[in-house]
Amino acid sequence: MTVILIDGPSGSGKTDLALRMRDRWVGADVPVVVHLDDVYPGWDGLDAASEHIRQHLLEPLREGRSAGWQRYDWTTGEPAEWRGVDPSHPLIVEGCGALTRRNAALADLTIWVETDDETRKARAIARDGERYLREWDRWDAQWQLFVRRESPRELATMIVPT
Repeated sequence: MTVILIDGPSGSGKTDLALRMRDRWVGADVPVVVHLDDVYPGWDGLDAASEHIRQHLLEPLREGRSAGWQRYDWTTGEPAEWRGVDPSHPLIVEGCGALTRRNAALADLTIWVETDDETRKARAIARDGERYLREWDRWDAQWQLFVRRESPRELATMIVPT
């Protein structure tokens, strides 16, 4: 199984890149794309989602075990259903926090996506609206801590400017 991790700051273009990769994949086994936006357990959940995909998705897949992830329901504020992943298909995991040292060791390709701060904030707010604008500083604070701790850009085998 091929595992690709795509990380970068909010609004940098990770989702667009993941979907373009999936849509242009050559071969019958189209990749499964997991968006960390569907996994974060709330606005303070960056680290929890990163750990969740390692424990429940990346490690089990590498060990040949059943793997999946649990969706978070942003409307109810509660964990939702578990979703399995077909190990016969390539896997792309995209989102802030995907690329940690431990996760990188379980991946075949690691990608860092970046753009300037003004552009990425404008993209993120246009995508997610006023609610994200209210949470921007809260999210960005944990993102900055994550970047200082994990140095995800340095873990990337490919850097994609958008």
